[in-house]
Amino acid sequence: MKISFLFPGQGSQKPGMLTDLPAGDPVHKVIASANETLNESVYKHHSKEALYSTKSVQISMLTAGVGAFKSFEAAGVNPDFVAGHSVGAFGAAVAAGVIDYRDALKAVRFRGELMERIYPRGYGMGVVLGMDENMLKSIVRQYYEETNPVFISNKNAPDQITLSGALPGIQRILDVARQNGARCASFLNVSTPSHCPLLSSVSEELFEMLRDIPFYRPLIPYAGNRGARLLFDPVDIRQDLAESVSSAVQWHDASTILYENGTRLFIEMPSGNVLSRLAAKAFPEARVISVAENGFDDCVFIARRERLKS
Repeated sequence: MKISFLFPGQGSQKPGMLTDLPAGDPVHKVIASANETLNESVYKHHSKEALYSTKSVQISMLTAGVGAFKSFEAAGVNPDFVAGHSVGAFGAAVAAGVIDYRDALKAVRFRGELMERIYPRGYGMGVVLGMDENMLKSIVRQYYEETNPVFISNKNAPDQITLSGALPGIQRILDVARQNGARCASFLNVSTPSHCPLLSSVSEELFEMLRDIPFYRPLIPYAGNRGARLLFDPVDIRQDLAESVSSAVQWHDASTILYENGTRLFIEMPSGNVLSRLAAKAFPEARVISVAENGFDDCVFIARRERLKS
């Protein structure tokens, strides 16, 4: 049985998330590396107040994902594939051996700073459930306003599509979507208009920064955000990490690629269970677990047991 590790993105954070990581040397080493790289305690970034900051969220999500991965690695559980949603892609790239954790940490800190700077207030993301993608696209086109722009962003599932843009514009689209039969239409806990053309300049600056960081061929196949395919060239992965911040994340298609390549056990890294719930719905024949819900020890036990079956 093949195993895929899933690294969640912004929106899955919770206060104190770093203290919930598995005990042991792997996490201690990751935390020590973070403290040295940031020149401050990484724990400053996971408090309730700090998590209002996009930069702090992204630092915390990367650290949590890598800390959990290193703990699995030390326990002898290694994935066949990795994929990360949005900033989670940096954790996936570290796990794949494409980029060093310290360099990834510098990159997500820079990424978060750029995102906060360009739209400090008045922008964000929403999600629509239970509506056909083409119908939602039609609504966005019909009600688009230059003063309050809104874009279709991530396809998390065939009937779960996110919106990015100005808050008044998103509110209007959410209202219209509900009036036209959407099961649910609400704002997300994200304070920037991620994965849409409004962040094109962020992608450009991030790409220039990433050009100065060493990238290596992946030791574990990495599923990209934008094209929803397995990437093996470090140049392609660098481009995916840079451009995904201003491009829609094709998450459903990316996770489908993992399933089609034999994944039958999906394990979501902390924090949260958004990606595991999506996978469970999309692939009912697969086993889907998360560190947040099942606990690290149980995840290790299940992974080892399923490996023995294959």
